[in-house]
Amino acid sequence: MNKKIVITGAGSAQSNATINCLLMADDGETIVGPGADPVDLMFCRAHKRYLVPHASQPNHKESLLRLLEMERPDMIHFQHDLEVWKALQFQDEIEALGIKMLVPSFETVDTCVHKYKSWLKFKEAGIQVPENIVLNEPSDLRRALRDLGDENGTVWLRSMSIGNGGKGSLAANDFEEAEKWINRNNGWGEFTAAEILTDKTVTWLCIYVQGELIVAQGRSRHSWAYSAMSPSGVTGITRVCETVSNPQVDEIAVKSIKSVMPVPHGIFGVDMTYDRNGIPNPTEINVSRFFTTIQFFAEAGLNMPKILKDIVLYDKLPNLECPENPLPDGLLWLRALDAPPILTTEGEINDTLLKV
Repeated sequence: MNKKIVITGAGSAQSNATINCLLMADDGETIVGPGADPVDLMFCRAHKRYLVPHASQPNHKESLLRLLEMERPDMIHFQHDLEVWKALQFQDEIEALGIKMLVPSFETVDTCVHKYKSWLKFKEAGIQVPENIVLNEPSDLRRALRDLGDENGTVWLRSMSIGNGGKGSLAANDFEEAEKWINRNNGWGEFTAAEILTDKTVTWLCIYVQGELIVAQGRSRHSWAYSAMSPSGVTGITRVCETVSNPQVDEIAVKSIKSVMPVPHGIFGVDMTYDRNGIPNPTEINVSRFFTTIQFFAEAGLNMPKILKDIVLYDKLPNLECPENPLPDGLLWLRALDAPPILTTEGEINDTLLKV
C-alpha cells in the first residue's frame, strides 16, 4: 500500500513548494494538503485538499484530528510556525493514531518561534548578535534610540510574537514615528528594538536526526520581492537567492542551533544578517519547516523534503559525499509574480540577454 503524507498549511507558498518537491520525487506517496484559505488551496497540487480552520481558531485542533482519523496518514509535516507550535501541544494524540513526524521538542519550537527567547539563547551561548531592548513603555524606546542607534540614530523594530515575513519590522530613528508604529501594532511588550545590521543576509537550512547532521545547505538572498510594499523593505518573500558555502556561516549556524537544542533533532533554518564587521549574526531560527524557496534546492539536485520523508517513512538516509553544502556555489533562483521560478546562473543571464 502506498504511504500517505499530510503537509499542513496547504495553499501557502512554503507548503506548496514542499508539496511540489515531494511530487518531483515521484515516489508514489499520496499527498494530503489541509489549508485554511479556499482560494489559496486551488493553487495547491496535493492529491487531496481539505479546507480546515486556521491554527489560530479554537476548532483547529478538533478539525485536524478529525481529518487525521479519516485519512490515517503515515506521516505529517507542519509548514507554519503557529501550526507546529500548536500541534506539539497535542503531539501524543497525533502519534496515538500511528502517525510519524520528525520534530524538535516543544520547548525548542517555543524558543524559536518567539524571537526574543532565541536571541537570549544566542547571547547566552556567546554568539555575536545585535543588542536588543524589549519595548515595554515609551522610555524603553527612548533608551533604544539613544543607546542602540547607528550613526543616524536608527534602530530596527520588530515583533517578538509568532509570525514571519518580517512581522512588524521597521527601521526608525524618530521617536514619534516609532511610537506611532508600535501603538498601531499594539506592540508595547511585544516589540523589541535592535541594532541595525547590514542588508547582506544568509540562511543555513538543515535536517538533524538525534544530534547527527544529515544535510545542510547555505543560501544567500540578493533581494526581497515586493519590498516597496513593506515599510521596512522586508517582506519575507525572496526575489533572488543564491547557493553559497562558507565555513564561518556553517560554524555559527551549528552553534546557534545547539544553543536552542543541544542535541538537534528536526529541521532548522538559521537566518543570519552580517554586521558591519563582516560577521553573520543569527536573527532567528525558522524551526521544523522548510523555507519558501525550498524548490530551488530540489530543482538544483538536493530535494530536502524527499530526504525528510525518506527518513521518517523508510529510515533511509541520503547518499551524500558531504552533508554540508552539497550544491555548487553560484546557482541562482529567480522569482516573480505570475511566472514560474527560474534556476540559472549569473553567467547564463549575461550570455542570454542582448546588449545595446
